[in-house]
Amino acid sequence: MEALFPNGYAHYLAGGLVIGAGVALLFLATGLIGGISTFFTAMWSFASRRPYFQQARFVGSRNWRAAYAVGLVAGAALWLASAGAAPVVTQVTWWQLALGGFVAGFGARLSGGCTSGHGICGLASLQLPSLLAVLIFLATAIVTAHAVRALGGA
Repeated sequence: MEALFPNGYAHYLAGGLVIGAGVALLFLATGLIGGISTFFTAMWSFASRRPYFQQARFVGSRNWRAAYAVGLVAGAALWLASAGAAPVVTQVTWWQLALGGFVAGFGARLSGGCTSGHGICGLASLQLPSLLAVLIFLATAIVTAHAVRALGGA
């Protein structure tokens, strides 16, 4: 276990429990599913009058999605401030971050949701497509990690 989690696992467990409780609370209180991948498209419905962005599913959900996203960022900032932890700084170059963001965003749109949305919300609601998406995400991550290591990247 020490090899897998050299900094311990308690904070990962606590974070997972808080995320799960938050998603469950959102669903129990409102009936809404707390995925975030539709946030970007819903926010475009404020700025673009194109018919795609003006669909009822985007226009009707943009206010709660904006509040949900602000809550995610505020919650992380609150945790960071209360834990007295320093922000994490990466040594990854800007173009690698941009490329990774593009690939992740493309994959999220292609699969109808992001890894966490399928993994937390989709699996919790027993959605078979979410199970398949999570399995594909994990398999792709494992293959990519091995390929990067084989190419001398890590």
